[in-house]
Amino acid sequence: MKGPLVIDFESLWQEGMHDWHGKMPQRMVDDALEEAFWTQSIAKKTLRQTDAYAAEIFQVIQQHITSEDSVLEIGPGWGNYTFPLVEAAKKVTCVDSSQSVLAYLQNCLQDKPDVDYVHAKWEEAAESSIGPHDIVIGVNCFYRMYHMKAALVQMNRLANKKAIIGMTTGPIQPHYEVLEERYGYDIKYPRRDYIELVNMLYQLGIFADCQMIPLERVYRYDSEEALLAAQSKKILSEQVDLAHVRDALTTFIERDGEAYVYRHRFYAAIISWSPAKTGSE
Repeated sequence: MKGPLVIDFESLWQEGMHDWHGKMPQRMVDDALEEAFWTQSIAKKTLRQTDAYAAEIFQVIQQHITSEDSVLEIGPGWGNYTFPLVEAAKKVTCVDSSQSVLAYLQNCLQDKPDVDYVHAKWEEAAESSIGPHDIVIGVNCFYRMYHMKAALVQMNRLANKKAIIGMTTGPIQPHYEVLEERYGYDIKYPRRDYIELVNMLYQLGIFADCQMIPLERVYRYDSEEALLAAQSKKILSEQVDLAHVRDALTTFIERDGEAYVYRHRFYAAIISWSPAKTGSE
Protein backbone atom coordinates (compact mmCIF):
# COMPACT_ATOMS: atom_id res chain seq x y z
CA MET A 1 0.00 0.00 0.00
CA LYS A 2 1.33 3.40 -0.90
CA GLY A 3 1.66 5.88 1.95
CA PRO A 4 1.70 9.68 1.82
CA LEU A 5 5.49 9.81 1.45
CA VAL A 6 5.26 7.91 -1.85
CA ILE A 7 2.99 10.45 -3.54
CA ASP A 8 4.90 13.17 -5.38
CA PHE A 9 3.07 16.25 -4.12
CA GLU A 10 5.47 18.61 -5.88
CA SER A 11 4.53 17.01 -9.21
CA LEU A 12 0.85 17.50 -8.36
CA TRP A 13 1.62 21.15 -7.63
CA GLN A 14 3.44 21.51 -10.95
CA GLU A 15 0.63 19.81 -12.82
CA GLY A 16 -1.79 22.26 -11.22
CA MET A 17 0.13 25.18 -12.70
CA HIS A 18 -1.09 24.13 -16.14
CA ASP A 19 -4.50 25.20 -17.36
CA TRP A 20 -7.40 22.85 -17.96
CA HIS A 21 -6.09 22.16 -21.47
CA GLY A 22 -2.71 21.03 -20.15
CA LYS A 23 -0.87 24.19 -21.21
CA MET A 24 1.22 26.45 -19.00
CA PRO A 25 -0.43 29.90 -18.92
CA GLN A 26 1.82 32.52 -20.47
CA ARG A 27 1.89 34.61 -17.31
CA MET A 28 3.48 31.70 -15.44
CA VAL A 29 6.57 31.75 -17.64
CA ASP A 30 6.72 35.25 -19.13
CA ASP A 31 8.33 37.68 -16.68
CA ALA A 32 7.44 40.70 -18.81
CA LEU A 33 3.77 39.71 -18.80
CA GLU A 34 3.83 39.24 -15.03
CA GLU A 35 5.42 42.66 -14.60
CA ALA A 36 2.74 44.20 -16.83
CA PHE A 37 0.04 42.61 -14.67
CA TRP A 38 1.42 44.18 -11.51
CA THR A 39 1.99 47.55 -13.17
CA GLN A 40 -1.64 47.64 -14.29
CA SER A 41 -2.98 46.35 -10.97
CA ILE A 42 -1.08 48.87 -8.86
CA ALA A 43 -2.12 51.73 -11.15
CA LYS A 44 -5.71 51.06 -10.06
CA LYS A 45 -4.85 51.23 -6.35
CA THR A 46 -4.92 54.19 -4.03
CA LEU A 47 -1.92 54.46 -1.72
CA ARG A 48 -1.95 51.76 0.97
CA GLN A 49 -5.19 50.27 -0.35
CA THR A 50 -5.54 46.66 0.83
CA ASP A 51 -8.09 43.86 0.69
CA ALA A 52 -10.49 43.88 3.62
CA TYR A 53 -10.14 40.16 4.39
CA ALA A 54 -6.36 40.51 4.78
CA ALA A 55 -6.81 42.11 8.21
CA GLU A 56 -8.33 38.90 9.57
CA ILE A 57 -5.45 36.84 8.20
CA PHE A 58 -2.90 39.20 9.70
CA GLN A 59 -4.50 38.92 13.14
CA VAL A 60 -3.47 35.25 13.15
CA ILE A 61 -0.04 35.88 11.63
CA GLN A 62 0.69 38.63 14.16
CA GLN A 63 0.55 36.13 17.01
CA HIS A 64 3.92 34.78 15.80
CA ILE A 65 5.65 38.19 15.60
CA THR A 66 7.14 40.44 18.29
CA SER A 67 8.29 44.05 18.07
CA GLU A 68 11.91 42.84 18.20
CA ASP A 69 11.66 40.49 15.23
CA SER A 70 13.10 40.90 11.75
CA VAL A 71 10.66 39.69 9.08
CA LEU A 72 11.35 38.57 5.53
CA GLU A 73 8.24 38.82 3.34
CA ILE A 74 8.08 36.91 0.07
CA GLY A 75 5.98 38.42 -2.73
CA PRO A 76 4.39 41.35 -0.87
CA GLY A 77 2.24 42.44 -3.82
CA TRP A 78 0.37 45.65 -3.03
CA GLY A 79 1.12 45.42 0.67
CA ASN A 80 -1.79 43.57 2.26
CA TYR A 81 0.61 42.30 4.93
CA THR A 82 3.60 44.59 4.41
CA PHE A 83 1.86 47.63 5.89
CA PRO A 84 0.85 45.95 9.16
CA LEU A 85 4.18 44.09 9.30
CA VAL A 86 6.20 47.31 9.37
CA GLU A 87 4.15 48.40 12.38
CA ALA A 88 4.46 45.06 14.19
CA ALA A 89 8.11 44.14 13.58
CA LYS A 90 11.49 45.76 14.12
CA LYS A 91 12.65 45.32 10.53
CA VAL A 92 11.08 44.07 7.29
CA THR A 93 12.70 42.86 4.08
CA CYS A 94 10.49 42.56 0.98
CA VAL A 95 11.52 40.17 -1.79
CA ASP A 96 9.56 40.46 -5.03
CA SER A 97 10.14 39.73 -8.71
CA SER A 98 8.20 42.86 -9.72
CA GLN A 99 9.98 46.19 -9.83
CA SER A 100 6.56 47.89 -9.96
CA VAL A 101 5.58 46.28 -6.66
CA LEU A 102 8.77 47.34 -4.92
CA ALA A 103 8.57 50.91 -6.27
CA TYR A 104 4.96 51.17 -5.06
CA LEU A 105 5.85 49.92 -1.57
CA GLN A 106 8.83 52.26 -1.35
CA ASN A 107 6.55 55.14 -2.26
CA CYS A 108 4.03 54.13 0.41
CA LEU A 109 6.69 53.55 3.07
CA GLN A 110 8.96 56.54 2.59
CA ASP A 111 8.71 57.31 6.32
CA LYS A 112 9.79 53.78 7.33
CA PRO A 113 13.61 53.48 7.28
CA ASP A 114 13.72 49.87 8.55
CA VAL A 115 12.42 48.32 5.34
CA ASP A 116 14.68 46.74 2.72
CA TYR A 117 13.68 45.84 -0.83
CA VAL A 118 15.16 42.98 -2.85
CA HIS A 119 14.27 42.67 -6.53
CA ALA A 120 14.44 38.92 -7.19
CA LYS A 121 12.37 35.81 -7.64
CA TRP A 122 12.29 33.97 -4.35
CA GLU A 123 13.39 30.72 -5.94
CA GLU A 124 16.38 32.51 -7.53
CA ALA A 125 17.24 34.98 -4.76
CA ALA A 126 20.80 34.75 -3.51
CA GLU A 127 20.71 34.00 0.21
CA SER A 128 23.83 36.13 0.64
CA SER A 129 21.82 39.18 -0.40
CA ILE A 130 18.99 38.45 2.05
CA GLY A 131 20.34 36.66 5.10
CA PRO A 132 18.45 34.92 7.91
CA HIS A 133 15.47 36.64 9.55
CA ASP A 134 13.52 35.78 12.66
CA ILE A 135 10.34 35.28 10.66
CA VAL A 136 9.96 34.29 6.99
CA ILE A 137 6.47 34.75 5.60
CA GLY A 138 4.66 34.46 2.28
CA VAL A 139 0.93 34.85 1.64
CA ASN A 140 -0.65 33.94 -1.71
CA CYS A 141 2.71 34.42 -3.41
CA PHE A 142 3.69 30.97 -4.67
CA TYR A 143 1.58 30.74 -7.81
CA ARG A 144 4.56 31.00 -10.23
CA MET A 145 6.96 28.83 -8.23
CA TYR A 146 7.54 25.56 -10.06
CA HIS A 147 10.18 23.98 -7.82
CA MET A 148 8.11 24.38 -4.70
CA LYS A 149 10.06 22.09 -2.42
CA ALA A 150 13.21 24.15 -2.96
CA ALA A 151 11.22 27.30 -2.17
CA LEU A 152 10.01 25.73 1.08
CA VAL A 153 13.51 24.58 2.00
CA GLN A 154 14.80 28.11 1.50
CA MET A 155 12.05 29.48 3.76
CA ASN A 156 12.97 26.93 6.40
CA ARG A 157 16.69 27.68 6.12
CA LEU A 158 16.35 31.47 6.44
CA ALA A 159 13.89 31.44 9.35
CA ASN A 160 15.48 31.72 12.77
CA LYS A 161 12.22 31.36 14.70
CA LYS A 162 9.23 30.74 12.47
CA ALA A 163 8.23 30.24 8.84
CA ILE A 164 4.65 31.11 7.90
CA ILE A 165 2.63 30.49 4.73
CA GLY A 166 -0.82 31.92 4.12
CA MET A 167 -3.00 30.70 1.27
CA THR A 168 -6.64 31.45 0.58
CA THR A 169 -8.65 28.42 -0.39
CA GLY A 170 -12.17 27.22 -1.24
CA PRO A 171 -14.92 26.61 -1.47
CA ILE A 172 -15.53 28.11 -4.90
CA GLN A 173 -18.41 30.57 -5.23
CA PRO A 174 -21.39 28.26 -4.68
CA HIS A 175 -23.37 29.21 -7.78
CA TYR A 176 -20.68 27.51 -9.90
CA GLU A 177 -21.52 24.22 -8.22
CA VAL A 178 -25.18 24.80 -9.13
CA LEU A 179 -24.17 25.49 -12.74
CA GLU A 180 -22.24 22.23 -12.85
CA GLU A 181 -24.84 20.05 -11.13
CA ARG A 182 -28.00 21.55 -12.64
CA TYR A 183 -26.86 22.52 -16.14
CA GLY A 184 -23.75 20.43 -16.76
CA TYR A 185 -21.26 23.25 -17.28
CA ASP A 186 -17.55 22.57 -17.00
CA ILE A 187 -16.17 24.74 -14.20
CA LYS A 188 -12.65 26.08 -13.66
CA TYR A 189 -12.03 24.77 -10.18
CA PRO A 190 -8.69 25.66 -8.53
CA ARG A 191 -5.97 23.18 -9.46
CA ARG A 192 -3.60 23.79 -6.52
CA ASP A 193 -4.31 24.13 -2.85
CA TYR A 194 -2.71 24.55 0.56
CA ILE A 195 -2.84 20.84 1.38
CA GLU A 196 -0.14 20.13 -1.20
CA LEU A 197 2.17 22.51 0.67
CA VAL A 198 1.43 20.83 4.00
CA ASN A 199 2.22 17.46 2.44
CA MET A 200 5.43 18.69 0.81
CA LEU A 201 6.57 19.98 4.19
CA TYR A 202 5.71 16.60 5.70
CA GLN A 203 7.83 14.89 3.06
CA LEU A 204 10.69 17.20 4.02
CA GLY A 205 10.36 16.08 7.64
CA ILE A 206 8.56 19.23 8.81
CA PHE A 207 5.39 18.77 10.84
CA ALA A 208 3.66 22.10 10.32
CA ASP A 209 0.67 23.53 12.13
CA CYS A 210 -2.28 24.51 9.94
CA GLN A 211 -5.03 26.86 11.07
CA MET A 212 -8.12 27.52 8.97
CA ILE A 213 -9.65 31.00 9.09
CA PRO A 214 -13.23 31.53 7.84
CA LEU A 215 -13.48 34.63 5.65
CA GLU A 216 -16.04 36.48 3.56
CA ARG A 217 -15.57 38.56 0.45
CA VAL A 218 -18.43 40.86 -0.56
CA TYR A 219 -18.90 41.64 -4.27
CA ARG A 220 -21.07 44.60 -5.27
CA TYR A 221 -22.34 45.22 -8.80
CA ASP A 222 -24.22 48.25 -10.07
CA SER A 223 -26.12 46.25 -12.68
CA GLU A 224 -27.26 42.72 -13.37
CA GLU A 225 -25.19 42.79 -16.55
CA ALA A 226 -22.02 43.41 -14.54
CA LEU A 227 -22.98 40.67 -12.06
CA LEU A 228 -23.54 38.07 -14.77
CA ALA A 229 -20.35 38.98 -16.61
CA ALA A 230 -18.19 38.79 -13.49
CA GLN A 231 -19.72 35.62 -12.08
CA SER A 232 -19.53 33.54 -15.24
CA LYS A 233 -15.75 33.83 -15.72
CA LYS A 234 -15.02 30.42 -14.23
CA ILE A 235 -17.21 28.57 -16.74
CA LEU A 236 -15.02 26.57 -19.12
CA SER A 237 -17.80 25.53 -21.50
CA GLU A 238 -17.76 27.46 -24.76
CA GLN A 239 -21.51 28.04 -24.89
CA VAL A 240 -23.00 29.85 -21.89
CA ASP A 241 -26.65 30.70 -21.42
CA LEU A 242 -26.79 33.73 -19.13
CA ALA A 243 -30.28 32.67 -18.07
CA HIS A 244 -28.65 29.67 -16.43
CA VAL A 245 -26.16 31.91 -14.65
CA ARG A 246 -28.96 34.19 -13.48
CA ASP A 247 -30.90 31.21 -12.12
CA ALA A 248 -27.86 29.76 -10.33
CA LEU A 249 -27.14 33.10 -8.68
CA THR A 250 -30.68 33.73 -7.45
CA THR A 251 -30.26 32.07 -4.05
CA PHE A 252 -27.02 33.90 -3.29
CA ILE A 253 -27.80 37.49 -4.29
CA GLU A 254 -28.97 40.27 -1.99
CA ARG A 255 -30.20 43.66 -3.17
CA ASP A 256 -28.94 46.91 -1.65
CA GLY A 257 -30.95 49.59 -3.36
CA GLU A 258 -30.02 49.26 -7.03
CA ALA A 259 -26.88 47.25 -6.29
CA TYR A 260 -26.47 43.48 -6.46
CA VAL A 261 -24.53 42.03 -3.51
CA TYR A 262 -22.89 38.61 -3.55
CA ARG A 263 -21.28 37.25 -0.36
CA HIS A 264 -18.69 34.55 -0.86
CA ARG A 265 -17.56 32.61 2.21
CA PHE A 266 -14.19 30.95 1.91
CA TYR A 267 -11.11 30.16 4.02
CA ALA A 268 -7.46 30.98 4.49
CA ALA A 269 -4.98 28.35 5.60
CA ILE A 270 -2.17 29.59 7.85
CA ILE A 271 0.68 27.06 7.78
CA SER A 272 3.46 27.65 10.30
CA TRP A 273 6.47 25.79 11.58
CA SER A 274 9.65 26.23 13.56
CA PRO A 275 12.77 25.75 11.44
CA ALA A 276 13.91 22.14 11.30
CA LYS A 277 16.64 20.09 9.70
CA THR A 278 15.29 18.67 6.44
CA GLY A 279 16.34 15.77 4.26
CA SER A 280 17.28 18.30 1.54
CA GLU A 281 19.97 19.96 3.67
